[in-house]
Amino acid sequence: MHKNTNIISKINPLLHIFRRDVVYNIYFCKNKAYMSYSEIETHPFPPFLPSNAKILMLGTFPPQPSRWSMEFYYPNKINDMWRIMGIIFFDDKNHFWNEHSKSFKLEEIKSFLNEKGIALYDTGVKIRRLKGNASDKFLEIVEPINLNYVLEIRPSISAIITAGEKAAQTLSDLTGTVCPKVGMSVTFSFNELDIHHYRLPSSSRAYPLSLENKAVEYSRIFSMEGYEVFKKNI
Repeated sequence: MHKNTNIISKINPLLHIFRRDVVYNIYFCKNKAYMSYSEIETHPFPPFLPSNAKILMLGTFPPQPSRWSMEFYYPNKINDMWRIMGIIFFDDKNHFWNEHSKSFKLEEIKSFLNEKGIALYDTGVKIRRLKGNASDKFLEIVEPINLNYVLEIRPSISAIITAGEKAAQTLSDLTGTVCPKVGMSVTFSFNELDIHHYRLPSSSRAYPLSLENKAVEYSRIFSMEGYEVFKKNI
């Protein structure tokens, strides 16, 4: 990248030049052109697919490794997905948080997901970060999830939850459905079975909704799909 990165980062790219494995962004500042590039990233985690999976939760793509607190989905310690799950199922936002190590309790999370039949993956298998951050707005999905494969090997999945606008739109593009509004759902058919696609708020703190209200939205959907949740969160 050009050495004037502070200048470049404040200017929107005006042109993209694509190669097979790299996207070059051309920036213009004071009549001078600067170039940066983004390589294709492949998803670092395999899909987490319990044999009894009933719900598949799909985000977009993990943040950069420097922001991980564990090698698993929603690894950023300031992402609230595991706090939302703690509120819904244990009435405790810190149920999956280890205060001593300042990290999430990975093995407890995996045991919980296996017990409840909750699968995890993302809509992006290969992506480019057009601005070098984790924002969906500047994320280009190069290769989306192979949804047919996932649903073939886990035919027990009857509902999909997408967290965030890009995840919801990507799934809708794959299923040929209208992208639902936040808190709403659409239905599509796979192998003659109806599958509900629920769009819920992003668990990122950048999304303008309180943790408690996000938990209410998620709790409502899990309850509708037959999960036992704390009623006060519905």
